[in-house]
Amino acid sequence: MTDPTKPIDVESLRTQFLNVVFDEYVMELEAEKLADYAKSCGETAPKFIDPTDADFQAPPTIGSSLQPRKRNPDGFPKFQGLGMDAGKAVSPLKPMRAGEPITIRTHLHDIYTKSGRSGRMVFFVNRMEFLDTTGDVLGSADTSVVIREKPQE
Repeated sequence: MTDPTKPIDVESLRTQFLNVVFDEYVMELEAEKLADYAKSCGETAPKFIDPTDADFQAPPTIGSSLQPRKRNPDGFPKFQGLGMDAGKAVSPLKPMRAGEPITIRTHLHDIYTKSGRSGRMVFFVNRMEFLDTTGDVLGSADTSVVIREKPQE
């Protein structure tokens, strides 16, 4: 646990942890589950809801439903206080299809600060990238967490 009386050393964390893959696994999306997901999101296009459609694929938002198996890199410090969800951004680039192996690779993409009325906030952005069997990036999903530092006295 880090010392809550000291500010988070953002530059040290960036140097040690940014862009280092800390979680990677391969999975295949299931057609029926993709269709159910798409319908629950309100999709109506056959290419998203009908597994027999010639262009059947995951809806562009599928990246928001996938999770890394690890939250943080090994050796990443624990911070005092509760991390809060600061948003998610999904960037689809190419279709993800049922039955095709997809490598899900996660790294800490960014660490940055903002100052607010209540003091300094530190943001941590994990990026999951989705790759096909040739290594082409199919898309990514960024998940941001914010920690509000305790004001210095």
